[in-house]
Amino acid sequence: MTTELTSAGLPARAAVPVWTTEVRRQDDALERLTGEWDALAARCGSATSFQAAGWLASWWRQYGRPGGLVVVLVRRDGRLVGAAALRRRGPFGGLTNLGGGLVDFTDVLLDDDCADRAAAELAAALPLRRPWHSLDLREVHPDAAVHRVHRAWPGRRYRFDDSLCQYLPAVPMEELLKRLPGKTAQRSRVKQRKIAEAGVVVRATAPEEVPEAVRELLRLHFLQWQDRGVTPEHRTERFAAHLTDSTAALVGSGRAAMHRYWLDGELVAVNLLVLCPAFGGLYMYGAHPGLRERLDIAGLLFGVALDEVREAGIPVLSLLRGQEPYKQRWRPDQLSNQRLVLGPGRLAPAAVVRALRVRGRRAVVGVLRSRLPRLKAALVARRLR
Repeated sequence: MTTELTSAGLPARAAVPVWTTEVRRQDDALERLTGEWDALAARCGSATSFQAAGWLASWWRQYGRPGGLVVVLVRRDGRLVGAAALRRRGPFGGLTNLGGGLVDFTDVLLDDDCADRAAAELAAALPLRRPWHSLDLREVHPDAAVHRVHRAWPGRRYRFDDSLCQYLPAVPMEELLKRLPGKTAQRSRVKQRKIAEAGVVVRATAPEEVPEAVRELLRLHFLQWQDRGVTPEHRTERFAAHLTDSTAALVGSGRAAMHRYWLDGELVAVNLLVLCPAFGGLYMYGAHPGLRERLDIAGLLFGVALDEVREAGIPVLSLLRGQEPYKQRWRPDQLSNQRLVLGPGRLAPAAVVRALRVRGRRAVVGVLRSRLPRLKAALVARRLR
């Protein structure tokens, strides 16, 4: 080991890192930062596909309101080590995450090598100065990097449960079936044998094929839900444009995979799988209604997804948000996302009001989920605007 010496023969002092912060508000800020943003995401162990520059920039193009983007950046010796993509919520300086009801996991990006200091710098740079300002982040995974920012925040802070997410270990299908009760496991094995004997052809989608595959996914998704009520937002042009652009970017960078399924020469299903270091997630799929009469669709999709995430060395398959019956059959582990609210100062009236509103909304959502599903869907669509 060689020690660098000064001209006087004394050991040289290590250079003190230079930390800088910046807030950008241009509507194209994310597109200008794509390269270094995704490089930082690769150094952030908690980052999900929803923090990739392509996903965020695509969402902003379709859903953002001009002048409302707030991008907070932290650099160490010029290198990007912390970043948050936020949007203005209302006219009084409130901030929230990008994604609305379309995002399953919200987070910031922090370089793993200096995460605590980067979090402190990011917290100090948040533009929350007035007593009525607040930051409200939805769908935060319990292991998200933004919890470091939450801990570093000097003002008032709150934490609530948010959507419930479900997870399965990324193991071979036969091992997964051991989680099920005896009769359920036996029936599932019969279904798996039927899938294997049916001759389904599965093909991965290349980046240049993504636009066509997304159109097919949405077509089959509408057919699948036509008698049960499709989510209204999924029928909009802006959702189709966002899904196409974001998926093309994610597939091109290895952060997502699309699979198309043929049976007897006919395309019968398409699924979209997001790929993150900690888990792979089944984001969206479409399947022809006639396929349900022949094969176990969940078993078909789960089998392919398990193979994909295992090949990528990912330890967990996430079923993301929602408690649909087809998910419950697999006895998944359950873990609640969280909602973080920050406000400035000791009193932080805006944050207090936000916290009270959160509690009230949770109670209302419980009623909507059980009694008024169509009204709930309309309210979700409104929140996306």
